[in-house]
Amino acid sequence: MKNQNGFTLIELVVVIVILGILAAVAVPKFVDMQVDARESAVAGLGGAIQSATALAHAQALVKGADVTAASGQTVDMEGTSIALVYGYPAAAAAGTAGSIESAVALSGFSYDAGTFTLDDAPDGATGCDVTYVEATDTTAATVTIDITDCE
Repeated sequence: MKNQNGFTLIELVVVIVILGILAAVAVPKFVDMQVDARESAVAGLGGAIQSATALAHAQALVKGADVTAASGQTVDMEGTSIALVYGYPAAAAAGTAGSIESAVALSGFSYDAGTFTLDDAPDGATGCDVTYVEATDTTAATVTIDITDCE
């Protein structure tokens, strides 16, 4: 008797068909996960900015900073001096020390004058970002999360 090694042609075809079916089912789910991941990253950064804003404001109140001042007040957050505008972090140009950019640890986002944009956003996306608007004499700082164009 002959000792045979390997797979028959029918076994190979069955395995290829099964792999094809799995790929057809898995690829759309993977694409959906990328969109969900982008949206979650943006929402997570929005939450981090809101938390940093609240912590800076609370620290300003505790330290007795003048929360009615448009400038000149600072708080120390993790060894970084954060400039305050009416008791909330300032929204300054990118790279400006002491702005909201300094109060939030950025990874995977770029910052430009109050707008944090996901680096992995689709080309031509107009959303997929978080906008920070510094406080005025009558309103607190606001954080707007935009995930409308993360697909």
